[in-house]
Amino acid sequence: MRGGLAREAATLMGGNMLAQALAVGAYFILTRIYTPDDYGLFNIFYSYIEVLVIASTCKYELATVVADNEREAAAVTRFALRLNTTVSAVLLAVAAGLWATGQLPTHFRSLGWMVMLIPPMVFFCGTSRIYSFLYNRFHRYRAIALSDNVAAGGGALLKVVLGLAGWLQSGLPIGTTLGQAAANINYRLGLHRLGLPATTRADERSAARRHRNFPLFVASKEFISTFSSNLPFIWAAQYFGSAEVGLFGLALTFTMQPVNIVGSAIERVLYARTAEAVREQRPVGHTLIHALLPLTVAALAVCVAAWFVAEPVFVFCFGSRWAGCGDFVRALLPWAIVGFVVSITLYLPNVFGSQRTEIHFFVVLLAVRAAAVYIGIRTASFLLTIRIFAWVSVAVYVALLIWYATQIIRYERNLKV
Repeated sequence: MRGGLAREAATLMGGNMLAQALAVGAYFILTRIYTPDDYGLFNIFYSYIEVLVIASTCKYELATVVADNEREAAAVTRFALRLNTTVSAVLLAVAAGLWATGQLPTHFRSLGWMVMLIPPMVFFCGTSRIYSFLYNRFHRYRAIALSDNVAAGGGALLKVVLGLAGWLQSGLPIGTTLGQAAANINYRLGLHRLGLPATTRADERSAARRHRNFPLFVASKEFISTFSSNLPFIWAAQYFGSAEVGLFGLALTFTMQPVNIVGSAIERVLYARTAEAVREQRPVGHTLIHALLPLTVAALAVCVAAWFVAEPVFVFCFGSRWAGCGDFVRALLPWAIVGFVVSITLYLPNVFGSQRTEIHFFVVLLAVRAAAVYIGIRTASFLLTIRIFAWVSVAVYVALLIWYATQIIRYERNLKV
């Protein structure tokens, strides 16, 4: 973790510190304004965003990093932006029609008019992701960190203001949507500094065809993975109280959000560096091992401490009505540790072009997670659902990591030949 790798990763994580401090600080207020039921409804809302945004970009944003030159990177970025706009517009038309005619599907009826926030949220999340990977190609990590600050910090502030104004159930999704819109604007303001070359529609279509593995396999994998990760909200939540879902949602936020922040920062830097190394036919295993070992040891130490202090900390910080969050945190910790390592290495199949094989792991992941939710529903225990869900996720993730290791070993053996 010496040199440029540590500095670039620290820029992404350090730039996020203010936003995350604001977000965490806001929870001390938000959990006293909003109830577990409000958070349960918001978690259901956001679970659909995470699934739909994959369809809106088809993961073409990842192709930006591995494109052969700046012209191709610009072309695939513009194609992804057009695709995201089109899908979001279709979602808006469908949502407006269903809401206006009172024909919302059962899963969406609890959201009411807030279903109209789904299309703009998908649009802003999609464009922000596309721009973040474009900036990542050019190593503009400060710009990425600033936009993350705007989204997290601005969203947290808006949620507090809306909650104090009495917008309880709708305050959380509205604040999140406006925070993402502000981050999107920040990306656009700095876009001219990248000096992207002009491209034609023909260039965009050509780049899209060349990187068709991303919509065919990566997007499919991400859709399956994200859908399966959200099964507790999309499926299990129908059989348990929204307050219990809200407790799990808060526990999930404080367990997995640090994993996502640190893992995503390291993964973005390693993705760009590994792609460059592969283009130049250089080894990559040494850098990855030296990044993973200290981070994994640190994550394990944090998780051990969290096992003992989670419940009293949650009650002390957020109030007695959030009692029970600690049980969900302990259930999630095995998933958090292994998921942290996976989050850092997820880019490897994109670099080695092995997305077709990788998708099979995520089909298995969906199957075992669905089985875990089914068993939990049959036993009428939401906590047991999450425990089984976490452990089956660990089993598949371990198999995935072993396969990632074989990819690196095979690549470096070919270099020696």
